Amino acid sequence: MKRFNYLLDPLFLICCGLYVVNRWVIKPHVHAAFFHNWFNDGLLIPCALPPLLLLHKLCGLRNHDAFPTTGEIAAHLVGWSVLFEWIGPRIMRTTGDPWDVVAYAVGAVLAFVWWRFDRITPLRKTADEL
Repeated sequence: MKRFNYLLDPLFLICCGLYVVNRWVIKPHVHAAFFHNWFNDGLLIPCALPPLLLLHKLCGLRNHDAFPTTGEIAAHLVGWSVLFEWIGPRIMRTTGDPWDVVAYAVGAVLAFVWWRFDRITPLRKTADEL
């Protein structure tokens, strides 16, 4: 079975790179609402879940090195959606955006597909192949 490489996972690295490009290259020059409002939201699961799962592993809360499970992805998607779009806006006295949750969900589904199907993710390598 292939192992999840956490901070060396290709999807994590690609999505972190996309975040940087959007933040400092695209957003200052492109005024499309998608890049300003939802692009980075779609990167939430692929960028935030691997480091968090590594922390879970180091703390003994995760007892395997398999790719993120459906439950792990879904639980973090729901938890972060509630935190960022319901609790956070009430504390900060702002308005939550339901479209952000849609972006989180799209990113989660795409990450799930990447992490699940070998035929779709030829870039993924096992820890032994690195």
